Amino acid sequence: MKKLLAMALATVIAAGMFTGCAPKPAESSADSAGTNNTESSAPASGEAIKLGVLAPLTGEVSVYGVAAKNGIELAVEEINKAGGVLGSQLELMIEDEKGDVSEAVNGYNKLMSKGMVALLGDVTSKPTMAVAELAAADGLPMITATGTALPITTYGPNVFRTCFTDPFQGRIMAKFAAENLKAKNVAIVYNTSDDYSTGLVAAFEEMAASKGVTIVAKEGYGADDKDFKAQLTKIAAAKPDALFVPDYYTKVALIATQAREVGFTGPMLGADGWDGVLGTLDEANQSVVNGCYISNHYSAQDTDAKVAGFVKAYTEKYGETPNAFAALGYDTAYMMAQAITNAGNTDAQAIVDAMKAIEFDGVTGHITFDADNNPIKDATILKLMDGAANFDSKVAAE
Repeated sequence: MKKLLAMALATVIAAGMFTGCAPKPAESSADSAGTNNTESSAPASGEAIKLGVLAPLTGEVSVYGVAAKNGIELAVEEINKAGGVLGSQLELMIEDEKGDVSEAVNGYNKLMSKGMVALLGDVTSKPTMAVAELAAADGLPMITATGTALPITTYGPNVFRTCFTDPFQGRIMAKFAAENLKAKNVAIVYNTSDDYSTGLVAAFEEMAASKGVTIVAKEGYGADDKDFKAQLTKIAAAKPDALFVPDYYTKVALIATQAREVGFTGPMLGADGWDGVLGTLDEANQSVVNGCYISNHYSAQDTDAKVAGFVKAYTEKYGETPNAFAALGYDTAYMMAQAITNAGNTDAQAIVDAMKAIEFDGVTGHITFDADNNPIKDATILKLMDGAANFDSKVAAE
């Protein structure tokens, strides 16, 4: 996804993403060259297996890209230390796409020209959709760790994702509001110009209706807005039991602060785009998100040995608790390594077939893929309180 959050949301994640159609990207390097770089077999002795990585390492959504890249790098370091894949070391080729579609397309073409065998990326949804169209045309195995927009995997049978989708998160949070919070009336405030936000809202409303939850207020805002008090004042007047805020952490920090200022005291609900909100808020102001709940992909507090080992290794290497994007990046690299191992070579179609049939146990759970190359797994619900994102519950999709 457009997205698709520092973790706990600094301690764990609390983690983007999007729906809609991406603009028609530029011609891929494989098309322009008249060749397909994905046609390869077992690597030559001593030859590295090249994996491309696209991520926003600078810019507005860099917190997501850096975390995902760090998780991928940690996994590859471990894999190579253990002997690599098919007798070869994995080599990461990383391009910073700055959260921009054109930069992502350019980065993809650079990676193709360097002979990547598979793509790990992109991170947020619009760039991911742009490169998914190119990867589909090239037949290149591609898996996004964090792109949650529903259309991403529809571009081709060779495109996968590790995270769950925006609609899945929207349904999960509506189900959680109804069944766990016993909410009867809910309000929504969302970005009307953002695919991630609108996609989550549509799924939330559909599930809320099926659970007998009434949407008592629904207010929109623009991408560049920073003052939300008019919308939030109307919402507070409707006295909802909860407020759904499906956006990214920078906007969420502003909305949560202003919601408390206008008198809304109830829980706010969000998705993985909230990851990073605790790090964005001043420590003295973190209480504005106390009692808020978000869907995410894992919890750093999980006592599972695989999770604990990952958290320890990541913290030692990077000096911070890994958020969900880091965990998803880590699982993505390991999953691609397993697919290549199971394929027995680096032929593109063999890797795709192996990925479709994969049974993978990772930090973010047990993963298999459905017919649309979306993962089948549960969602973790985190509760924000006193500057930490704490494990609350697990919720399965319906």
